[in-house]
Amino acid sequence: MERQSASRAVYVGVIGGRRCSDEIAELAFRVGRGIAEQGWILVCGGMGGVMEQACRGARSQNGVTLGILPGDSRDRGNPYLSCSVVTGLGEARNVLVVKSSQALIAIDGSYGTLSEIALANAAGIPVVGLRSWQLDAQENRGQGLFSRVVDDPNEAIQTVKSLIFESF
Repeated sequence: MERQSASRAVYVGVIGGRRCSDEIAELAFRVGRGIAEQGWILVCGGMGGVMEQACRGARSQNGVTLGILPGDSRDRGNPYLSCSVVTGLGEARNVLVVKSSQALIAIDGSYGTLSEIALANAAGIPVVGLRSWQLDAQENRGQGLFSRVVDDPNEAIQTVKSLIFESF
């Protein structure tokens, strides 16, 4: 994997809940692995669940993972982080996760994930949904939550690739 300068690197966020089922954990692992295989940097909230499993997947391919932590200590971050930022901001750190990413993949998720989806939409950052929140566009002023909804991790990676590179 060729290293890129920080300004040319691709940063892809993975968002999802701090707790997840085994099935969702496997999806997150595969997404993380796919991000690393592309040579992209994985950005997340740095905690457990979807975030930890995505980081585990990325690290299995020697990928780089960046955790934007909610608390005051690196000790609380998951063990698969390459780098971490300690914010002391709690859930407000979700803004940093979103703004540090060129695209996001939402896997499953809780209310924190929903807030990150909303922040990304407001900022014009594409979000790919993989078994995540559902909201009928008809009931949401004609707007859906996601740039695209996909069925599997490989499709999520290919969709992010097309969304990121069609904007250049």
